[in-house]
Amino acid sequence: MQPLTSFPLAARRAIRGVLTDIDDTLSSDGRLTAAAYGALEALQAAGFIVIPITGRPAGWCDMIARFWPVDAVVGENGAFYFRYDRAGRKLQQRFLDDAPTRAEKRRRLEALGRQILAAVPGAALASDQRYRESDLAIDYCEDVMRLDAPAIDRILALFHEAGATAKLSSIHVNGWFGDYDKLGMTQRLLREVFATDLAAERERFVFAGDSPNDQPMFAFFPHAVGVANVSDFADRLIQPPRYVTRGRGGEGFAELAQALIAARGAR
Repeated sequence: MQPLTSFPLAARRAIRGVLTDIDDTLSSDGRLTAAAYGALEALQAAGFIVIPITGRPAGWCDMIARFWPVDAVVGENGAFYFRYDRAGRKLQQRFLDDAPTRAEKRRRLEALGRQILAAVPGAALASDQRYRESDLAIDYCEDVMRLDAPAIDRILALFHEAGATAKLSSIHVNGWFGDYDKLGMTQRLLREVFATDLAAERERFVFAGDSPNDQPMFAFFPHAVGVANVSDFADRLIQPPRYVTRGRGGEGFAELAQALIAARGAR
């Protein structure tokens, strides 16, 4: 990984949109700081498309789409995107699965959750699980004592043994039935809402992240950026980001935002 200062000026000046993970990328020690939130607002005011791409639940994403200075949000690791139409005063929701399919998968995930909690002492359902539509989040360090690596690997294995997809974030192990991910729904969102072929314009977008569940995005975007704490997962990253900030969490994201905004005014 190269330092963010290696991100060429010409490439930064060409960036059109900023896509970002939330937990431990925008947040710092579990909180959204004024600096990070201000960076989102400054990016949008400067004309960038700003879209959080998160593993957080539909309930959170409803609020984020309505209240944050963002253009849309992808949630539950790619299960849906939400966008608030400010002119029409209406939340637009686009789920990958229809409501009956989501309900059937939730029943299977609830049974799997009980199995995982019985098999892995110390694990718990994420506190935001009740607000989820499409996935199961197992907490390994957010509101429980941090589990060790073998316990985390056991949770991942139980998801896989049940035929589910599983991804490790900085706070949860998320699992779901289906082969979607953050990247696929991001491509759909950009195509359907912004008339953008992301494969053709990937060099005009930055993705910022911090953990293994961001790897599809790190691999896809030539200008993927990790905040400094991405190094905490160095042993689990097959596809690291190209650049890394000096600051951790929201401080690193603000550093990235400043670099992008400054490039637009540089000569």
